[in-house]
Amino acid sequence: MHRFKALILRRSVRIPNFLPHYRNLCSQSSAVVDNDSTENQVLVEGKASSRTAILNRPSALNALNTSMGARLKKLYESWEENSDIGFVVMKGSGRAFSAGGDIATLYRLINEGKMAECKEFFGTLYSFIYLLGTYLKPHVAILNGITMGGGAGVSIPGTFRVATDKTVFATPETQIGFHPDAGASFYLSHLPGYLGEYLALTGERFNGPEMIACGLATHYSLSARLPLLEERLGTLVTDDPSVIEASLEQYGDLAYPDKRSVIHSIETVDKCFAHDTVEEIIGALENEATRSYDEWCTSTLRKLKEASPLSLKVSLRSIREGRFQTLDQCLVREYRMSLQGISKQISSDFCEGVRAQLVDKDFAPKWDPPCLEKVTKDMVDNYFSPLSELEPDLELPIKLREAFT
Repeated sequence: MHRFKALILRRSVRIPNFLPHYRNLCSQSSAVVDNDSTENQVLVEGKASSRTAILNRPSALNALNTSMGARLKKLYESWEENSDIGFVVMKGSGRAFSAGGDIATLYRLINEGKMAECKEFFGTLYSFIYLLGTYLKPHVAILNGITMGGGAGVSIPGTFRVATDKTVFATPETQIGFHPDAGASFYLSHLPGYLGEYLALTGERFNGPEMIACGLATHYSLSARLPLLEERLGTLVTDDPSVIEASLEQYGDLAYPDKRSVIHSIETVDKCFAHDTVEEIIGALENEATRSYDEWCTSTLRKLKEASPLSLKVSLRSIREGRFQTLDQCLVREYRMSLQGISKQISSDFCEGVRAQLVDKDFAPKWDPPCLEKVTKDMVDNYFSPLSELEPDLELPIKLREAFT
């Protein structure tokens, strides 16, 4: 486990059903919230030797939009250049750190044919994630509350991640016909064993202790103690990660996964999710369920059969490729995949998934293709290709900022 934490951390200098959260995000992402100024959507607190970025769309569970991504990038670049700032903190307001990307707005833009704005959304968010992953100063993300999809993307690549008793982590994109993105193919693929495949395909949630156990989080603190932790961080005048870590540990708490947690069944996860294809994974789960009558196998099978068949195959390949790629390579590939996923050239599963879960709320998506057997190799291959010969890839400053593995 310690070895894994060393892998998931940046250089030394440096989760019930989730669909109700998506439904809340859609119903609460109102014009009033979206019309707020960019400055109000990302607040800034100045401390002795640090700055805190506060994601501030609480009624939308701090869902990330293009302007928030652009403001974060601008702020972080200026803070990195400021020698008076030793480290940076990020947190969310309300009951979420961030529920991920603003799916409701993305769905609207797609239906209005505003693909350029969709591309800008993904490009802006992924560029900030790369900045965070190569940041030259220590970074502390306080993951108090819902932390999903893009919310995990703008926190996990940083130096420290503090989970709490209120943290709910998930990458539930296959349930809406998409793929775990925003760097997920990088950090999920570096989890112990085949836990990343399990989380990516099922969209299952993890709580704070489970995040600590697998290395997604570096520290754990009860939410009631966060004011003390934040006050302590605010007094620090340092850019030394070891000093920051000591303060995090000072206000940390012991965290043990519940005895029913999948963390205690990692051998079964590995046995089932190590297979090369989704069909083989499902077959292994069915055999395990028949042999052991394990409720975990039954619930896992149910989640897989509810997800988009195309998304399952695409996501499995994405995680497998991420295991051998750097962060920048994962982000460039995910950018291609995301554009393909919203283009409707291969399938309309993303819009259909959002329609079924968020818009019409009939919770009965009609996936295309409708079953795994009809998902062809060409469909999956095309998902990883540019939209056209003229479509540029995501450009990241890899010559200026070193990528990491």
